[in-house]
Amino acid sequence: MSPLRMNAACKAGEPRGWGRMLQSTLMKPLPSLYLSHGSPMIAITRSEASDFLDRLGPLIEARFGRPKAALVVSPHSATREPMALAGPMHDAIHDFGGFPRELYEQRYDAEGNPALAARAVRLLREAGVTAHLADASGLDHGIWTLLQRMWPKAEVPVMPLTLVPNWSPQRQWAVGQALAPLAAEGVLVIGSGAMTHNLQRFFGLRGQVKGVEPDVAAFQDWVQERGVTRDWEALFDYRRQAPSAALQHPTDEHWLPFYVAAGAGGAEHPAVRIHQSVDSGVLAMDGYAFGPGAAELAAA
Repeated sequence: MSPLRMNAACKAGEPRGWGRMLQSTLMKPLPSLYLSHGSPMIAITRSEASDFLDRLGPLIEARFGRPKAALVVSPHSATREPMALAGPMHDAIHDFGGFPRELYEQRYDAEGNPALAARAVRLLREAGVTAHLADASGLDHGIWTLLQRMWPKAEVPVMPLTLVPNWSPQRQWAVGQALAPLAAEGVLVIGSGAMTHNLQRFFGLRGQVKGVEPDVAAFQDWVQERGVTRDWEALFDYRRQAPSAALQHPTDEHWLPFYVAAGAGGAEHPAVRIHQSVDSGVLAMDGYAFGPGAAELAAA
């Protein structure tokens, strides 16, 4: 069950306000991003991945200007068909247990973007993807922990789009492809997940692994090599072709947002790895950028 605060279904449409917003947001198209959030503790602890996210928000602004909004797909908000959350305001949902009190005290109050939600639903439907507009609010930890690092004062409005976890990589790509026009409208499309996500292994080996487990590094390298060469067919078939794929992702909901972000960037552009690190030897925290401007974020 998704941790969304649902109110009532909205009628799909594209408010005239989005057209006015678009006229004032002509800017260099933004890359789309796949970012690993890992443990929710990334919100309050320092690591290579958290330091990367601290740098990433300012770098995006320096290279492209501040995004008008962020559209974020997270594995922790899952529905049977994509739903765009049209709430005018969002706050942090603490959808986890067993962590320090300090983590539950974290707040992230961000503006929503109902016009963008309607725009996203229209784009998806025009591409033949069934999607729904919902009067709902709330940011799961796959969203707010990342954004809190990138924009601590919630300077960028947020529009969550739910993930359909049983859709194939190809269908996730189609979702991202439908959203591609948003890059030129000042919208940052983010797929939030984890480069590797075997939590049983993570908790079982935490503190016992020195360095990076070889199979984790092999998976990281395989993705990076296929992304650079734009071998999307191999990436779609990762479950069969990637080394130890089932070990890295016993279930693949944390990996599927990669394809949404990649689809938004376009098949003609290589994937650019903008971050590489591993937590406790087994939880890879890599980040990727897609699209014509992706290489401008390689310095993050």
